[in-house]
Amino acid sequence: MSYADKTSVGSDRSRAEIEKTLTRYGASSFAYGWQDRSAMVGFEMEGRRVQFILPLPDRNAHEYTHTPSQGNLRSPAHAESAYEQAVRQKWRALSLVIKVKLEAVESGITCFDDEFLAHICLPNGQTVGQWVGPQIDTAYETCHMPKMLPIIKRISE
Repeated sequence: MSYADKTSVGSDRSRAEIEKTLTRYGASSFAYGWQDRSAMVGFEMEGRRVQFILPLPDRNAHEYTHTPSQGNLRSPAHAESAYEQAVRQKWRALSLVIKVKLEAVESGITCFDDEFLAHICLPNGQTVGQWVGPQIDTAYETCHMPKMLPIIKRISE
C-alpha cells in the first residue's frame, strides 16, 4: 500500500497545491509540463532552479487493464479509472514530498541545497542527481573515487 493510493484528489488539484505551496515558501517561478509517460515540475527558489521528473504509469500496463484478483480483462472505463487512480496517487505523493522538504528547510532542520540537491539543475540542464548518479555507480564498481572538480585539472594542464 502506498501513500494516497485511494485518493480522490485530482491530479490538477495536486499540481495547483504544489504551485500554491511553492509560492507560499517563496518560489520566484513555477513551471509544469508533461511528455509521454512523465511529468515535470520546475521552480526557482533560493537562487536555484529545481526540477522534479514524475514518472507516470503506462495506461496499457496489465495492472490497469486487468483485475488484480483474477486477472480478468477490465472494461475500457474501468481500466481508465484504475490508471487515473494511479496517476492521482503519484501527484499526491509529489505534493507531499515537496511540502515536507520545504517545511524541513523552513523549520531549520536542513538547508535548501541539502534537501533538494538531487533535483537542482546544473548549467548544462542536467540535475545534480543525473550528473552524479553514474559517478556513484562507478565509484562503487571500481572502489575508486572520481576526481573532485575535474575542471581544475583541465585548467591547470
